[in-house]
Amino acid sequence: MQDMLLLMRCKQGDRDGLRRIYEKYRDGLLILAIALSHDVNISEDAVHDTFVKFAGSVRDFKLTGSLRAYLAACVANRVRDLIRTRRNQACSLEQHRLSSVDLNDPSRAVICNEQLERLSSALAGLPHEQREAVVLRAYGQMRFSAIAKSSGVSVNTVKGRYRYGIGKLRSILNGEVRK
Repeated sequence: MQDMLLLMRCKQGDRDGLRRIYEKYRDGLLILAIALSHDVNISEDAVHDTFVKFAGSVRDFKLTGSLRAYLAACVANRVRDLIRTRRNQACSLEQHRLSSVDLNDPSRAVICNEQLERLSSALAGLPHEQREAVVLRAYGQMRFSAIAKSSGVSVNTVKGRYRYGIGKLRSILNGEVRK
């Protein structure tokens, strides 16, 4: 309901409404993009490009579902586009820190960063299609049908990729724990 009110404000030209939408979803979308691309630069560009495009078309925008899922699908599509055009400039997440995540407690920040790095390296071990299905479902909170539509494959294919991806993640993470 809050998203609907913010969208109405944006359609009326209120910049504060757009700013609040950006602040509400920015960090989650950045984490989603990083999980998909393993490149902070591509991720930041994808989130930025998504919000610029969203801001330009907000007057004609009609929300039919979750704003978060819509923005997540846009970011995932933009990440795919940027990866295609920047294949030679790939950087791994392990070389970067998440500067956009604001955690006030230093010990919590260290724990969170360690967990993100561990999860990121586990996600990197998955094939791209499985990683995309897992990340869009878990972080993007998208339905399988929306993922299938955005990926151009069947719902059953997405469900299979998700199931196999989760299984591989478990085995990778359990393997790291035993070391």
